[in-house]
Amino acid sequence: MKIETLKRRLNKNRPMTMVTIRMPEDVVEDLKRIAPILGFSGYQPLIRAYIGQGLRADLERLENSTVDALIASLKRRGVSDDVINEALSEVVHG
Repeated sequence: MKIETLKRRLNKNRPMTMVTIRMPEDVVEDLKRIAPILGFSGYQPLIRAYIGQGLRADLERLENSTVDALIASLKRRGVSDDVINEALSEVVHG
């Protein structure tokens, strides 16, 4: 994830939008019960945390699979491992 994107995501005052989701009552009750145990002020912040964790994992997985596909494509076109590794290092380390 790019540094600027990460900085925006860490901003606690990001704009919010309201969504409505239907969930089984027992799941909501479990969320309400476990939220304070995990240090959350309520079940809604816990839901946001769960969604954020899953979303970040999926985004990372998808971004990594795109990079892997790009590397494979470059190799098929004869680009050497040294050139690919140098380019990746430049991207990662600036």
